[in-house]
Amino acid sequence: MTGATLYIIRHGETAWSLTGQHTGVTDLPLTPHGEAQARGLASPLRDIEFSLVLTSPLLRARQTCELAGLGAAAMVEPDLGEWNYGTYEGRRSVDIRREFPDWSIYQDGCPGGETPDAVAARADRLIERLARSDKCIALFSHGQFACSLAARWIGLAIGQAEHLAIDTASIGMLSHSRSRPEIRVIAMWNASPEHRFDLGK
Repeated sequence: MTGATLYIIRHGETAWSLTGQHTGVTDLPLTPHGEAQARGLASPLRDIEFSLVLTSPLLRARQTCELAGLGAAAMVEPDLGEWNYGTYEGRRSVDIRREFPDWSIYQDGCPGGETPDAVAARADRLIERLARSDKCIALFSHGQFACSLAARWIGLAIGQAEHLAIDTASIGMLSHSRSRPEIRVIAMWNASPEHRFDLGK
């Protein structure tokens, strides 16, 4: 293997992910269904030898990590937190677009919250720290930050993250081309345990 392989895991369902409300700094727990989703991650993740397990400091990510069986090895990583949505916290995109029809989180950011440049810098800082090692690393994080990280991993402007989506309790794998290891790739995306995906072990 040349370079790190990052398994980015979105947290399980919360009350606000179910309703489509932007959840940044609001520290919601998982719903009972979200807890079941998180436990379902344990089987596909069990046989991977992770050299490092990092989790967002937010409760929903930490609960997912714990229920997926990796809590004992996890360290909190603030850079894995979700976007700060500022005044858009708790609002739905469809409602925001009634006021601002062309609004995009990845293009415009949030009033009183993070800008796309700030989130890109956060993702780049994390990548710079992790990408040089030949390790399998588990990252428990959030939907829109996961998409931002994936876009930056393959060198896209953060605005291009709007073309990605990741469901609750799903996994993405950021790795390197087998034929050209210097090229970073999204090797797997938005995979759930029900899909019986190949995690490339």
